[in-house]
Amino acid sequence: MKPETSIQYIKGIGEARAKSFARLGISTVRDLLYHFPRGLEDRSEIKPISELMDGETVCVRGCLAGDVKTYRARGRKSVTQARISDGSSIMRITWFNAPYISETLHKSPEFTFYGKVAYKGNYFEMTNPVTEPASGENRKTGRLLPVYPATAGLSQDQIRNAASTALLTLDKPLEDIVPESVQKKLNLKPIMEALIDLHTPKSFESFEAARYRFAFEELLVLQMGIRLSGNERKNYSATPIRNVKCIQEFAKALPFELTNAQKRVINEICKDIQKNTPMNRLVQGDVGSGKTMVAAAAMYAAANSGYQAVLMAPTEILAIQHYKNLSKLFSLFGIETTLLCGGMSASEKREAKEKIKSGSSPIVVGTHALITDDTVFKNAALVITDEQHRFGVRQRLSLTEKGIGAHTLVMTATPIPRTLSLILYGDLDVSVIDELPPGRKPIETYSVGERKRKSAYAFLRKNIEEGRQAYIVCPLIEESETLTAKSAVEYAEKLKATVFPDLSVEVMHGRLKASERQDIMSRFAQGEINILVSTTVIEVGVDVPNATVMLIENAECFGLSQLHQLRGRIGRGSHDSYCILFSQGGRIADERMKIMCETNDGFKISEKDLELRGPGEFFGIRQHGLPELKIANLSTDMRIVSMAGKTAEEIILSDPQLELPENQKLLSCVKARFLEVSENGVLN
Repeated sequence: MKPETSIQYIKGIGEARAKSFARLGISTVRDLLYHFPRGLEDRSEIKPISELMDGETVCVRGCLAGDVKTYRARGRKSVTQARISDGSSIMRITWFNAPYISETLHKSPEFTFYGKVAYKGNYFEMTNPVTEPASGENRKTGRLLPVYPATAGLSQDQIRNAASTALLTLDKPLEDIVPESVQKKLNLKPIMEALIDLHTPKSFESFEAARYRFAFEELLVLQMGIRLSGNERKNYSATPIRNVKCIQEFAKALPFELTNAQKRVINEICKDIQKNTPMNRLVQGDVGSGKTMVAAAAMYAAANSGYQAVLMAPTEILAIQHYKNLSKLFSLFGIETTLLCGGMSASEKREAKEKIKSGSSPIVVGTHALITDDTVFKNAALVITDEQHRFGVRQRLSLTEKGIGAHTLVMTATPIPRTLSLILYGDLDVSVIDELPPGRKPIETYSVGERKRKSAYAFLRKNIEEGRQAYIVCPLIEESETLTAKSAVEYAEKLKATVFPDLSVEVMHGRLKASERQDIMSRFAQGEINILVSTTVIEVGVDVPNATVMLIENAECFGLSQLHQLRGRIGRGSHDSYCILFSQGGRIADERMKIMCETNDGFKISEKDLELRGPGEFFGIRQHGLPELKIANLSTDMRIVSMAGKTAEEIILSDPQLELPENQKLLSCVKARFLEVSENGVLN
């Protein structure tokens, strides 16, 4: 059987079951072999009944110690019971709706049973265990069994049998994409040996060595793709921005003192932009740390040197806010700022694009409209993307390519764990603003249940009567038949009618027109709205210093990093601020809420978020145009991440275009697994 053969031709699958496998993304033999187990179930140790402990899941071997009884219970449910002995003690076993088991138990003198035991009435009992004869070939007990990601209609046994059958009937080995020199250097298992150890493991050690090998391969492909996608930029020289001394006069004109962290990061940027090689730098800073002012300093240097500086934001609300703040700031120096967003009128867009093309506006702010084909820059020397995690790799590069020779600065207020940062921004230098401006107060955070709702509403009203404003955040826009989470639209109507009829309550969400959202935010900023009920559209960039209370409904529906971002919308003024998290509870939800209440440190929160939710949910790896990770674990595989990154750098350094024969298979795999990220790069 060839690797490209459809899995429907594997014995035991067929056309109907192949459809169930398709839901897991498995259509060929190769897909099946690359459907990796997420762990092992240890059924290798047989434990004496006399040594069992209540609640443990174990294998027990024994023979019948009496008759097998079958009877009908309430609801006509069939119950079969037997007692078994292993010489050390006796255990009772119960099966539901399995009348055939009585005949099965008389086919062999001894059986092995695998299941969870409970101590009841002086006996240990096992319910509905895996059962098979102790003699002969043990397929389900007496060994280590891989546990796979599954789907409805497919059992673990069906996936295990399919994978082991595929290995036995494969007529040629899969191609090993990891270069042989790398395998030898890192002592990695050959691909077929590793596949056998994953799907039919003999020991925990051999399984872990195989998992390491494929996690390394996965991370190597990912990091190779990221580096190759940016290689095109390294082939041209950048426009040096040499007049960085002017940033001193920029800083003096500010009504506040820059923090030491801001000054340090500005100096790092200044060193980069004076060079002929393109800057490629990520600035990470927690909510309120002053990233925008750092970017503004670099933009000022570009404008003073006669070039354009461009800032792209992920939403119109954030773009407009940046435009207002930057235009006010740069007007002090007689520098014009232009805005370009999709929600503008045709005439407004036309006028903005003419200014951008002519270069009469040195500072340009906008959304995705900046990367359309008909937006042409005269001499963009610095391009900046804000909230970088919301843009894919392709979008970042599309903006950069608007100014060939431009320096690139990307910013994010979402603290990113080091492992994820190495993956997503492996091609960037990283600066961290790890200091908040003086006077920024920590936000007091409380996690409460439904019984505290009246108290929470009373607290919210008290703050509004003192002249403050409040946000209430909901996870949904409209009521859902399948989710019980609060809906912003219906909830806002209820608050207006029954809870705060005397206050101004408005609702905002992503389905409103950009002009409507901007009007609501303007009225909220001016104090005309007391309570803004919103979805996560306010998560990024909204700045209303008078808003001091945030009540988040169904907080368990949000990731920790998202809760931290939402919380960052308050605490921006001189008044004390409070975040109230309504949660439906549960062990994991309670653990997450506890972290939010204990710390305002975004980096600590992000590490815990990655640990609890995993990389796939952290902020959606696939939205970056990156392959999905199937076996690597970014919470625990830091060592492999670093090794894969180092290896990727070494390979590209010695063979920039991957032209050597030993790298050809790796290049083909990168092209196949890595979505296109550059119009002109290696990955076409």
